[in-house]
Amino acid sequence: MKPSLYMTMLAAVMLGAGCSTITQSESQAVQLTATYEGKPVDPTCKIKNDKGGWEAKAPAMVSVRKSNEDLEVTCSKEGMPDGLLKAISRAAGSMFGNIIFGGGIGALIDHSKGTGYDYPDQLPVKMGKSVTVDKKASPQQSAQNTCPAGQSC
Repeated sequence: MKPSLYMTMLAAVMLGAGCSTITQSESQAVQLTATYEGKPVDPTCKIKNDKGGWEAKAPAMVSVRKSNEDLEVTCSKEGMPDGLLKAISRAAGSMFGNIIFGGGIGALIDHSKGTGYDYPDQLPVKMGKSVTVDKKASPQQSAQNTCPAGQSC
């Protein structure tokens, strides 16, 4: 194999592998807020996924490690019921580019590092409720996901 052909192939592999790793970070800043009966509150919240755990007092900007696993948020404050939130992890657009143009090698790298995924930017915890937030959900679906257990909205 000629050295110039070898260098061209090596450059193509290096440029094609891990597109999200190059264009996206392994972490994402999310805005954590909490309300109780429609009013802002300042509970202590624990956020976790398979890449780690973080603790913050709402409201706060929290930098979390991205993953293909959902974020689970539990907020607690004395005298109030806990607030639970699940933030759905979604594949970023660069992940699809990896699959289409990179032959999947870049997608595997981005999957394992978490760089090919994103969470919703806002984590609005409602104390006393279990909420699911998803970038892809319509406003009507989001409203349905904030109802108390056992009740219909």
